Amino acid sequence: MNFDLDDDQHAFAAGARDFFRGSASPAAARAGLEGGALEPGRKSLADIGFLGITVPESAGGSGRPLLDLAVVAEQGGAVLAGPSLVTAARAAVLLADAPDLAAQLADGSTAFAVLDGSVEGSAPSVDAADATLFLGLDGGALVVGEGEVVPGRPLDATRGLASVRLTSRRVLAEDAGELWARARQVGAVVMAAEDLGGADRCVQLGVAYAQEREAFGRRIGSYQAIKHLLVDAWVGVEQLRSLVWWAAWAADCNPAELPLAASAAKACAATTFERAASTLIQVHGGIGFTWEHDAHLFWRRAKVDRLLLGDEAEHLDAVARLAVSGALGA
Repeated sequence: MNFDLDDDQHAFAAGARDFFRGSASPAAARAGLEGGALEPGRKSLADIGFLGITVPESAGGSGRPLLDLAVVAEQGGAVLAGPSLVTAARAAVLLADAPDLAAQLADGSTAFAVLDGSVEGSAPSVDAADATLFLGLDGGALVVGEGEVVPGRPLDATRGLASVRLTSRRVLAEDAGELWARARQVGAVVMAAEDLGGADRCVQLGVAYAQEREAFGRRIGSYQAIKHLLVDAWVGVEQLRSLVWWAAWAADCNPAELPLAASAAKACAATTFERAASTLIQVHGGIGFTWEHDAHLFWRRAKVDRLLLGDEAEHLDAVARLAVSGALGA
């Protein structure tokens, strides 16, 4: 089976790469730690159409498959762009039967966030710090409303993490447990895609430095210890790439496989990105630990993303449970 991106998806990736490299950077992520604005920002993401990639055309979006959004998210992850496309992906699923709200998501006129945990005081949730309207699960009902936002001191400012208590709510769907679970799985796939972009960029930066830095009269890339670090990180990136593409494909074409594929991709992303970021720091030696270098910014995101939308242990447990269930025909 030849599983690769098609020409349209390669074009999406190339266009997204040009956009993100021109409008976001690790330097902006560093500035965010000191109170700077996220880049490229919600308006720019809406204007170029990225927030509405999976929103139906009838609601003002592009109506494209999740795999298209995943290849775009990968390019955003490579430059630590914010806000996250995870929120757009989750909200598009949750607002499928609310076209008026979905249109506001796609055009960026409303800043949405999806709450994790209780609507009476959520866990830190992605993009909640500057959101104005929140989606949450209240008992079994999907609700939307305004909220009281309590931002924390961020390890990675680009994720816009904050806890929220809803101060108003309107029920969008009474029995939304399955819809909520699917939206979370879709979000996990897109977060894994962003982490894939970040991990890949770490490997690229590490290889480039190893080819130019010299120690004891030799380029450090010629030393076996450095080679092994970078190769191990690269192998992890390629494995993660396959899982991300499979999970995004499953969301579009085989929904029954999505729970397993999404958890596999998210669990792999947790270790792959952190390993790649740690490798980048080690290859750079002393300078890799400094505030001025970009390495710690990737490491910060990797550390934060490990815990968002379920940690590695939760997703590995899901993979094991689903795999055994499938093998037994349960």
